[in-house]
Amino acid sequence: MKKTVLTLAIGSIFALAGSIGFAAECKEKGKVESVSEAKKEGEGTGLGAVVGGVGGALLGSQVGSGRGKTAATVAGAAGGAYVGHQVEKKANADTSYLVKVKMTDGSTRTLTYGKQPAVSPGESVCIRNGKLISIPRQ
Repeated sequence: MKKTVLTLAIGSIFALAGSIGFAAECKEKGKVESVSEAKKEGEGTGLGAVVGGVGGALLGSQVGSGRGKTAATVAGAAGGAYVGHQVEKKANADTSYLVKVKMTDGSTRTLTYGKQPAVSPGESVCIRNGKLISIPRQ
């Protein structure tokens, strides 16, 4: 029991010393001001419109007879092409995350990430090689 407590105490001391050393060696420190999501609308290549148009035409051709069937086929193709294009644009959309950091020198930096970063507003961070690293609270 005493050995376990002693091991935990020594481990805590080393962890604290390591985080103090890390914070001291960081040259670019700051506080996260905000984390925001930026969505970029995707672009269509035309494939979605073609597939949607063919599918819509096939469905439209199942309705009516004579000229009504022709009109339904044309309307189905047009509607399918539009829907297919919109679906393709949504599938190709891109989301990025902007992290605004107020640096200790008073400047502001904004870093962009493809995934939700593991930082939140008010958190102290170090910027190293373009990446945010949380500075443990002491």
